[in-house]
Amino acid sequence: MFYNMESKIQQYLPISFILRTILNKLPCLFRPCCYKPLIIIIEHSFRQFKHLLFGLSFMLGLTNATLAQNSGTITGTVKDKNTQEVLIGATVVLEGTTLGAQTDVDGKFKITGIPPKSYNLIIQYVGYQTFRLFNIVVTTGNVLTFDIELETESKTLNEAVIQTRTFGKKTETPLSVQSLTSEEIKSNPGGNFDISRVIQALPGVGGNTGGGAFRNDILIRGGGPSENVFYIDGIEIPVINHFSTQGASGGPQGILNVSFIEDVSLSSSSFKANVDNALSSVLSFKQRDGNAERLQGNIRLSASEFGLTLDGPITKKTTFLASARRSYLQLLFSLLDLPIRPNYWDFQYKTTTKFSNKTTLTTLGVGAIDEFSFAVPKNSTPENEYILRGSPIINQWNYTIGGVLKHLVTNGFVNISASRNMFENRLDRFIDGRLNDENARALKTVSQEIENKLRFDVNKFTGKWKYSYGGVFQYVKFNSSGFTVLRTATADVRIPLDTKIDFVKYGAFADASRKFFKNLLTVSAGVRADGNTFLTEGNEIWRTLSPRVSASYAVAALFNINGSIGRYYRLPGYTVLGYRTADGTLINKNNAYIGVDHYVAGIEYLPTNTTRITLEGFYKQYFDYPVSIRDGVSLANQGTEFGAIGNESVASIGKGRAYGFEVFFQQKLVKNFFATFSYTLFYSQFSGADGKYIASSWDTRHLISSIAGYKFKKGWEVGVKYRFAGGNPYTPFDEQLSRQNYLLTGNGTLDFTRLNSVRLGTFNQVDLRVDKKWNLKRITIDVFIDFQNVLMITSEANPQYAFERKPDNSDWATTDGNPIQPNGSNAIPKIIPNFNDTFLPTIGFIVEF
Repeated sequence: MFYNMESKIQQYLPISFILRTILNKLPCLFRPCCYKPLIIIIEHSFRQFKHLLFGLSFMLGLTNATLAQNSGTITGTVKDKNTQEVLIGATVVLEGTTLGAQTDVDGKFKITGIPPKSYNLIIQYVGYQTFRLFNIVVTTGNVLTFDIELETESKTLNEAVIQTRTFGKKTETPLSVQSLTSEEIKSNPGGNFDISRVIQALPGVGGNTGGGAFRNDILIRGGGPSENVFYIDGIEIPVINHFSTQGASGGPQGILNVSFIEDVSLSSSSFKANVDNALSSVLSFKQRDGNAERLQGNIRLSASEFGLTLDGPITKKTTFLASARRSYLQLLFSLLDLPIRPNYWDFQYKTTTKFSNKTTLTTLGVGAIDEFSFAVPKNSTPENEYILRGSPIINQWNYTIGGVLKHLVTNGFVNISASRNMFENRLDRFIDGRLNDENARALKTVSQEIENKLRFDVNKFTGKWKYSYGGVFQYVKFNSSGFTVLRTATADVRIPLDTKIDFVKYGAFADASRKFFKNLLTVSAGVRADGNTFLTEGNEIWRTLSPRVSASYAVAALFNINGSIGRYYRLPGYTVLGYRTADGTLINKNNAYIGVDHYVAGIEYLPTNTTRITLEGFYKQYFDYPVSIRDGVSLANQGTEFGAIGNESVASIGKGRAYGFEVFFQQKLVKNFFATFSYTLFYSQFSGADGKYIASSWDTRHLISSIAGYKFKKGWEVGVKYRFAGGNPYTPFDEQLSRQNYLLTGNGTLDFTRLNSVRLGTFNQVDLRVDKKWNLKRITIDVFIDFQNVLMITSEANPQYAFERKPDNSDWATTDGNPIQPNGSNAIPKIIPNFNDTFLPTIGFIVEF
């Protein structure tokens, strides 16, 4: 007889009753209208979940014995970080237990019979630094697989051991590095498994740019959202968010599947020389390998999405990971009566083929299909309704595919990678929501960015020296077609947006590092140069020589002083490079690479294996930053919105500076508790055509972030996150020009004589998450409840300009009752504030099998 899983879930999960009780206890939610949508979502999701579990129960033939004590498994490989050779006989143990294993002749280990709960994993090998993986959640549903790399011990014979606790720090980047494990991403309150949103809790990282809390802009140490680069297993991926802003980044939801991720590393300075185009940060994602022994996976169902992930063996030498996800955010936001309607699909895969002990091929792919529109909430004013109906409809798709061939050589390894990525952005805008009425069309544009890349790097280790060198070759294309419409009193004027360019980018690098003074001092240095065939001076690669040097000195066993100086370059965005004037001239070919110099110094205190405290100061000096010819304003002071930026004539005459300090405290999992706290004070200023430094659009000055979590018995876990940011600067409207031009452009005209002179209110948000896990035989069930902005604190976004509408929204209201004049002289202008206190609840179910 099959076990009645549905009745058992009903017994253990009176979910609607529990949620009603919790919500009634929360002070911010006394009003029933705030949580009734959540109850509807919960009950609907729970009904679907019961059917899902019943089907799984039937297929797997679960019996009453499934509620007995079950166990989990951890497998993996241990390698030398410098040579990538496997280590035979390394010891792998679960901290606080007698469970462990040693690696075999292939460097592999396997620990079985593990009671399900959270552990810290300790890996040791003679002559190597002890390595720890924190907060490893063992379940019965999936086998955990790790690829572990050990670094040689910082000591010599007959010398005292220098106890090294890296927390993700590398020899080449000894400071400004933060790391996250997959479990820290999964359990992040308010994160909703979104890596981009989780990163905003790290020191120096901001995310609110005046567009509200729904955007995922990554703003690091006063830099802009276009200054970051992203890598997955050595392949650059330009888009990691759905509904990205072309020429920048951001969007309301991340693309990457956290089930693929083993760990994430964020470097906000001291970049390795093999990375190009980074001005503010390098975000590196390391994906796990698929299970080599059996097929496994997980199903995630929530009010906002449905996702399926599978991994397992294809052949004896090849494993795979694959996933697909479908969004239901448009339904959730409709239920909550929010004005945005995001709808998306995303897909991801990875294969790993080990041809021999020395040669491995990894292939990967990431793709997304996005549809984004606006809807009118029930309680909108006529003016807001008119604005929303005239907002652009966004349709995008993108993909990145690639492969990395790794071959081990004597004392090192060689990587060769090839990849292709493509991004299409389609914008359509119609007046007053008159969709598909060409007489009402205000904007039509389709643009594509295509990059084909070939990279190689050689990494060697000789004595105390580590060095690497390599290069990159890219063939890129950008094309755009369409038009925007200006409506005058006599006729509609179409302004074409057609362009097409293609060119080659290339670059080379070399770097080296060594330890000195009995391994107390570590020094790393590198240099890079890049060129292209598009810019007038693009092939003069000496203009982009970018040296960098970093050092770390161990004052004591637990105390380090770190510093770095470096110069970095980035090519302007394709929307800038491809812009043409009315006569078809590529006016921006005379621009230069954007440059920045970093100066960073800090101290690091590691009192225990699980605790880290850092203090860092930074100064960034920008040069050759693009400035709008039309407005004389730096692109850094224009903010970010959905759509595209930079499609105008610019000149590389701008300067910028960002400086400040950050404090960070991190407590990894100890006695079921973990916590982080960070505070950043910074100033971000950029100059325009007049040379005067003005606060940038992301100059929030203060950033505070804190996360705390506790793991209770019987699979319960609670986490809370708090974020604070100072108010974003913004430019007020020129009321006279706005009145004259509003009917022509559909937007208010900014007063650039008061550029970024006004600030929004501060941003505060508290997120709460509760998880409960059940570990059955080869199945794990995780029920989570995630509350974003649980205290319903009001945040402010940039105000909007409009003319007053008649109460029935049939036409413009006027001062004299006559039809509105083309110059708006009899209009009634309104500046509409933009406040939001949305409480966003999500309940979800994850089934691992």
